[in-house]
Amino acid sequence: MRHVLPTGHHTSEAATLLEVRGLHVEFLTPEGVVHAVNGVDFDVASGESLAIVGESGSGKTVAAMALVGLVPAPPARVRAQRAVLNGLDLLALDGAELSEVRGARIGFVFQDPLSALNPVLTIGRQIGEVIERHLEFSGGEAKRRAVDWLVRVGIADAQDVANSFPHQLSGGMRQRAMIAMALAGEPELLIADEPTTALDVTVQAQIVDLMLQLRDDLGMALIWISHDLGVVAGLADRVAVMYAGRIVESASVGDLYGQPAHPYTRGLISSVPDLRTERLSRLTTIPGGAPDPIALPPGCAYFPRCGLSELECQARLPMMESISSNHWIACAPAAKEIAATGDRES
Repeated sequence: MRHVLPTGHHTSEAATLLEVRGLHVEFLTPEGVVHAVNGVDFDVASGESLAIVGESGSGKTVAAMALVGLVPAPPARVRAQRAVLNGLDLLALDGAELSEVRGARIGFVFQDPLSALNPVLTIGRQIGEVIERHLEFSGGEAKRRAVDWLVRVGIADAQDVANSFPHQLSGGMRQRAMIAMALAGEPELLIADEPTTALDVTVQAQIVDLMLQLRDDLGMALIWISHDLGVVAGLADRVAVMYAGRIVESASVGDLYGQPAHPYTRGLISSVPDLRTERLSRLTTIPGGAPDPIALPPGCAYFPRCGLSELECQARLPMMESISSNHWIACAPAAKEIAATGDRES
């Protein structure tokens, strides 16, 4: 039984830009097969922001990297029923063709810009190379456009930064430069992999605001990968929650935070302090730990930690089902509970 997310599950009126069905990523290791991503389905509409959230090891980063050929194979095995970007079948592309897609049609912002940027090339040179390769501008024009992109991402002394090496910049400045490089090829979709994790709270907020502004200005779609529910709340149109390689809940950001339905999502949100309330309640924790991806159970991977679990959950893999017009969960007990109370609009 496969984990299925119904088609047409985004709320935007815009056309679907990226459609992914049945994505699996496995790693062959001496200890056994690591099942990192297990039948993930999702769509992203043009101009939409989708956040994929989950704890470390949930498969969120691997899923995104597999789509653009950044997962080494071997040891990885990547397969999917469908992975189409605006008519382009990503699964049919070889390594060289995927390399052309990266930067030109899909931009990628990595978690640690210091390790992602080339330490021996200036920032301007690295951004310029993207422009030369994907937009075919000459060296002089590429340099000018590189500086323009640095200005666009909020760097005041753009010319000085263009002449600088990555180690000479602060963490926030490096991340802005990384964003400029990811966007310099004018992609349709930007994937940001925890781009604010290593930054302080003030700089985090600045980067989030910048990304939203650029999304609106450029009309691109955005996939934001994070473990931080607080950051996600301020930037996403929709949220997909991953656990043990599967999406267990998908909803509009308002529905997910206002009425979380899957027990795992409820646990995640309950563990985040809400500073809007006058009286702080005791934070909860989720008991136990994530399952071993080499030995996943046949049924629901959240079963040992779940307060709603039933006997059938241990043996049967839960399917995604709708609990309202824009809200899906992979949890039969939670869906039955919600249906019995009738507290969701159809």
